[in-house]
Amino acid sequence: MTSTQTGVPWQATSNTRLGIWLMVATTFVFGVQDGLSRHLAEEYNVLMVVMIRYWFFAFFVIAVASRSSGGIRAAAATRQPALQIFRGLLLAAEIIVMVLGFVALGLVESHAIFACYPLIIAALSGPVLGEHVSWRRWLAIGVGFLGILVILQPGIHVFQPAAAIPFLAAVMFALYGLLTRYAARKDSAATSFFWTGTAGAVAMTAVGLWSWEAMTGPDWIWMGFLCVAGALGHYMLIKCYEVAQASDVQPFAYLQLVFASAVGVLVFSETIRWNVALGSALVVGAGLFTLWRTRVRGAKTATF
Repeated sequence: MTSTQTGVPWQATSNTRLGIWLMVATTFVFGVQDGLSRHLAEEYNVLMVVMIRYWFFAFFVIAVASRSSGGIRAAAATRQPALQIFRGLLLAAEIIVMVLGFVALGLVESHAIFACYPLIIAALSGPVLGEHVSWRRWLAIGVGFLGILVILQPGIHVFQPAAAIPFLAAVMFALYGLLTRYAARKDSAATSFFWTGTAGAVAMTAVGLWSWEAMTGPDWIWMGFLCVAGALGHYMLIKCYEVAQASDVQPFAYLQLVFASAVGVLVFSETIRWNVALGSALVVGAGLFTLWRTRVRGAKTATF
């Protein structure tokens, strides 16, 4: 999944070039991870696939926490446990929905629609966080959703109900991102990261064990690659935010759309229709403009 899922913008030094390359590598790994998720979810119950993925993710989160200052106890210390647990549950549910979208719609169109999540964050930042949304950002949001309409082509083709799946995932992930920002007012990023992995793993175990299916030897290998890809992607993401400002590297997170689409075309024989390419360009362009405006506002605020 995307680069903001961890909610761990640890900042130590500033090396923008290294941060950009780490973000590019991260999006590539996450794109491969999405392809592996689609393959396994086509063969086995989605709940089981996500549950095993979360087991490895929780192990990674606990390992990171144990090596940090204060250890696991410090990472788990939160003043808002209900919010942190809800965030973890929400992200787990979003991953389930998105993987279902991969199976029903494919990687190309799922990611093209999901790419609107930064615009949803911008639109909801006002009512949820009380932030000011300027007319320029509202214009970018409008352009982005015009791009979604271009992708869906309402009135030209029969609307695919499956298209609602990645859009629902985008809404859920946007809400998760907003709640992560809200949680940061009282808890550290390390604490949010810890609860993201552990709460999600507990929830997925509770529902996923009931959906257990026997897996073939080769598919256990693919599952192993999926788990390693998830841990590697999150590790590189942490390092990315350690060496560079989030505003400098975040635009490159859109490369996950490119890499996941490449996996869809080369591995699953998907096609990129003209409307999907055009709509994706509008969505990504609007998202990049929104990120740029956020950076400009931050720079202006910092001067006063």
